[in-house]
Amino acid sequence: MSDSIDKVDARKEKSLKQICFQAVRKHFVAVGTASIVDLPTHLIKDLLPHLTVCQLDELQPVLNHRGISTLSGWIGVLLDLCGPNHVLDLATEEQAKHKVMKMLFSAVFYGFTNCYIKKNMSNLNTPSFLRVAAKHLRRFSLLSINKPLQALTMEKRSFLSHLEEWIDSVVVSQCVALVKKEAQTVLYILHRLLDHGVARKLTIHVQCPIILAWLLHERGTRHLNPRLKSLMSSPETSSAHNSVYRPRGKSKTVENQDHPAVPCKLQKLDSESLKAELTKNANLTLDREVLCHMFTSCDGPSAGPCPRGLVEHLEISQCRPDCLTVLTDALPTFFCLRSLNLHSFVTFTDTDVMHLARALRQLYESSRSSLTELSISALPRPELIQHLLAASPNITSLHVEIQSVWGLQDSSCHYWTPESAQVPLEMLTVKVGGFQTDVQLITSVLRRAPRLSHFHLAGMRLPTGSSQSTLLTTLSESNRVLRRLILEDIKLSDCLPPILNLLGCCRLEELHFADCRLLETWSDREEGLRQLVAALKAVPSLHTVALPQNRLAKHVHVLAELFTGPSPSSVKRLDISSNFIQPAELLQFAKRLKTHPPPHQLTLDLRKNPGDRDPNTWTATLQMLRCFCVVLVEGWISTNSMADHISNM
Repeated sequence: MSDSIDKVDARKEKSLKQICFQAVRKHFVAVGTASIVDLPTHLIKDLLPHLTVCQLDELQPVLNHRGISTLSGWIGVLLDLCGPNHVLDLATEEQAKHKVMKMLFSAVFYGFTNCYIKKNMSNLNTPSFLRVAAKHLRRFSLLSINKPLQALTMEKRSFLSHLEEWIDSVVVSQCVALVKKEAQTVLYILHRLLDHGVARKLTIHVQCPIILAWLLHERGTRHLNPRLKSLMSSPETSSAHNSVYRPRGKSKTVENQDHPAVPCKLQKLDSESLKAELTKNANLTLDREVLCHMFTSCDGPSAGPCPRGLVEHLEISQCRPDCLTVLTDALPTFFCLRSLNLHSFVTFTDTDVMHLARALRQLYESSRSSLTELSISALPRPELIQHLLAASPNITSLHVEIQSVWGLQDSSCHYWTPESAQVPLEMLTVKVGGFQTDVQLITSVLRRAPRLSHFHLAGMRLPTGSSQSTLLTTLSESNRVLRRLILEDIKLSDCLPPILNLLGCCRLEELHFADCRLLETWSDREEGLRQLVAALKAVPSLHTVALPQNRLAKHVHVLAELFTGPSPSSVKRLDISSNFIQPAELLQFAKRLKTHPPPHQLTLDLRKNPGDRDPNTWTATLQMLRCFCVVLVEGWISTNSMADHISNM
């Protein structure tokens, strides 16, 4: 009888607590942050998941000052957004907050909905939320959806001013159809963010060469694209300039007209066709000064000429030949450009890469180049890496992806012998599309880069009978300051001695061997793994070890020896996902780890392992591990044949 009474009392207490939490959420301003902060710590932690995004953001600084984290509140929002089975690998409240803002800002601004937004619409569809989200996100993705963009030029003009202060990265996600009047709104907002604002990063996800030319013009490069020049100097746009230009204080508000979207193919019109289309609407203009005057409110302050912004970081994700031509013409005088990221779904040709290298060389020879980061995908062959390094010797970070296209090599492209001069490379990523590659093409670059601290190599295949030992030996001899090493989809099962030597030579902080078939040819797998563990323990700087997709399976218990003995490993993150570790094998690992727990909290990644083969053992083992680990797991269905295939890879 007493047990029943206790259960009823517990339900009443829980119900009363929930009512109080909902009241605090509803009357947050009246309650005040001071009253909330004075609550006992356990009540504050229980309250956090019930608060809105803006309330969490407001409370975070004062709670942090008291030593209380808001991470649980942000995690609660993310689980509500993504579902309870979503794996959240987030260590700090700032990371969690950023993810929340990233998921919500564009959706709320452009009027998209999901279950979470519908449920919390009254708290999200507000100017205060948009301001908070934009301030923390600092990234604005521009979609050609007319109504919300028009609002920025009218009733939400003050919010546009906030965006100018906070947004440092602008993303153009849809084509801008110059033949429609909505283009003026889009161009005006881009002008305000890039020229009047603080945005220095520009990402373009669409194939719009004339818009690319407009975005780059006078924002760091002195080059004026001929086609853009023709459009800007044509009688049609000149008349537009005269017809819309008025002194500030007399400009008219642009009417809000919702036109249907225009297909991207209209951007492929030649200059004459585009001029003809522009003539139909004399009010269209590409002139930034004119745009600014058009959209300035009648009572707006008088000002001089518009400032000119600088694009310091440029990413083009659909860099086809016409966009590449626009870019290579602009590059030689693009002195402020610090990072360049080019991606094409179609592999660049040798000729494309040589034109790019020539433009990069001209920029370098100007002695005014700021470019230090270069990323290109995909090159047709690895030999072109040497061309890029020769063209831009000041590069400190190089990322290339290589997809071989058989039969398309340009016979006019002659490769020179690799130079022996050192390069200042600090970060190098080379991803190869699974074809045979001469390891000397990679090692020759490594020998020239004594400052290299981050190296990522993926997918490189060697001829039959060859070994990756040469690569590992080169790293040991030439790259002693290496801090982060990622080898992915590369056979290392015959490379244990050079791996052990590398660990003794470099002060690694992160080591990733993903899908490297480590144990495949070892005669005594446990002994080989034990030697690897001993070498890892001897690296005091090492904090991350990732060994996914190596079929550790029943040998995983050896990894628990990382934390045994008088000098346990300093590793704080261990990734053993996708290793076909079954519940009994994980239990053996957990028991050993419990006997010698890590000296620091360990993040243990167990995703994509068949825990459902024995759910009870798996669940009990996870509970044991959570006493001294942050465990990352996700649902796994072994009856799915593809799931088993992936876990066995």
